[in-house]
Amino acid sequence: MDYNLPELPCRPSDSNKGTFGKILNIAGSKYMPGAAYISSVAAMTAGCGLVCLMSEESVIQAVSAQTSIITFAPLSEMLERLQTFDVLLIGCGLSTSKQAEKIFKYAIENSKLPTIIDADGLNILSKNQIPLPEKTILTPHPLEAARLLHTDLEKVLADRENSAKEISKSYNCITVLKSHETIVTDGEKIFKNTTETTALAKGGSGDVLAGVIASLTAQGMELFDAAALGVHLHGTSGDLAAKNLTEYCVTANDTIRFLSNAFMNYAK
Repeated sequence: MDYNLPELPCRPSDSNKGTFGKILNIAGSKYMPGAAYISSVAAMTAGCGLVCLMSEESVIQAVSAQTSIITFAPLSEMLERLQTFDVLLIGCGLSTSKQAEKIFKYAIENSKLPTIIDADGLNILSKNQIPLPEKTILTPHPLEAARLLHTDLEKVLADRENSAKEISKSYNCITVLKSHETIVTDGEKIFKNTTETTALAKGGSGDVLAGVIASLTAQGMELFDAAALGVHLHGTSGDLAAKNLTEYCVTANDTIRFLSNAFMNYAK
C-alpha cells in the first residue's frame, strides 16, 4: 500500500504553548539521566509547546543543570499529572528495576493519553501482560522487538517487515522497528524510511526519535503520520549532521541540533 508522508503540523498565528501540546515524559534513572535529557530536549526542539520530565530526584537535578527549556515533576504527582497532559512518553533510560516496573505499570494502567513507549519501557512490557492505551506507539530496535515477540534476534532480522506487523497486531499499536531502514506499521499499512547513515548508530539516537515522535503527536498528528514523519525527520537530521561532522563524530546532541535543518528541508 502506497503511503505519502504528511505535511508538517500547521502553526496558527493565534496560538499559545497549549496549542502545540504538552508531553509528560517519564524517563531516566540514576545511571541514565542522559536519556531523560535527550528525549525531552528533542521533543521541545521538534515543536511541541511544553515538556515535563517526571523522574527521580537525582535525574531531575542532573537534567535541570543542563537545560532550562523543560519543566519537572516528582513521581509522586503522576496520577494528577496524567490528567493534565496531551501525550505520555515513557521508557527512555527508565531502567528495568523493580521500582521502574512499578512506575511503568502504574503509568500505563492509569493513562488514557496517546502513548509512546521506548527503550526500557519496551523491555518491561515484554515481561508483563499490561493492556496498553488505545493509541500507542512502540519503538523497538531489533533486539527489543525479539523480546516483545518472545523470539530470537535472528528471526526478527530475517523478516523485519513481518516482525513489525506481528508486534502491531499482538499489541494493537503502531510499531516503529528501528534499523538501517526503519519500518513503521499498524499491522497492515507500511512505511519504510530511506534515510540511512551510521551516524545514528550511537547511544541516544533512539531517545531523540522518541522525543520527535511524541512532539509531532502532541501537535495533533495521527499516530501513524507522527511516527512516519518523525522517523523521516530524525533520519534526515542524522544525514545532515553527518555531512557536516562525518558519520564518526555525530552524537545525539548533534542530531537534535540539526533537526531544524531537517524541518526546513522538509518544508520546502
